[in-house]
Amino acid sequence: MISFIVLTFNSEKYLKEVLSSISWADEIVVVDSGSNDETLAICSEFKNVKITHQKWLGFGMQKQLGVDLSKNEWVFVLDSDEVVTKELKNEIIDELKNPKFKAYKVARLNYFFGEPIRKMGLYPDYTIRFFNKNYAKFDGRSVHESVITNSKIGVLKNHFIHHAYESVEQFINKQNSYSSLNKKSNKIKAVLNPCWTFFKLYILKGGFLEGWNGFVIAKLYSEYTFWKYIK
Repeated sequence: MISFIVLTFNSEKYLKEVLSSISWADEIVVVDSGSNDETLAICSEFKNVKITHQKWLGFGMQKQLGVDLSKNEWVFVLDSDEVVTKELKNEIIDELKNPKFKAYKVARLNYFFGEPIRKMGLYPDYTIRFFNKNYAKFDGRSVHESVITNSKIGVLKNHFIHHAYESVEQFINKQNSYSSLNKKSNKIKAVLNPCWTFFKLYILKGGFLEGWNGFVIAKLYSEYTFWKYIK
């Protein structure tokens, strides 16, 4: 069997869609860091949800707490804007019958401003989310956390959906927070790296094929790079 781990904080917008997509699991561990919207009420609609209240520790530690609290060996970790597709659900169920690996990378299809983005290095955007917790764990980084394992890593065929950013304003606000957490002051890189970031995403990785959204995304990521090195 499997436990899903979901981090929440004022996550009402997509949470019902997220929990509905994994309602077939025998356990969903929600780690909430102080929501004051309808998040907890939505969680209460699902019988297999177990809520834990925890002041924010950073992404790595918060996710690992959920893993530690789960009752099953096999876990799948989601953010509150990530949705498991039916195809991925069926693949997970099949894989659990006879796991070939102790951890699996899963593709993520990112939606920006309501549209799926398949270029710019943003797809398949593999990340380890499905693993046996006896053989893998999250590092303690507060942002851009990752799963650590000494075992061979498998790759699932199907993806989950990530509602990354609804608007430019949301992108700027979130990346401003990330750039503060991940700041690496370097004035030379603050000048040079944003230009390279835009060129890489828009030209080399096919952002121009995504139309106007591709241009906007490349520009926003270049600005994030600037703020990361100038703070």
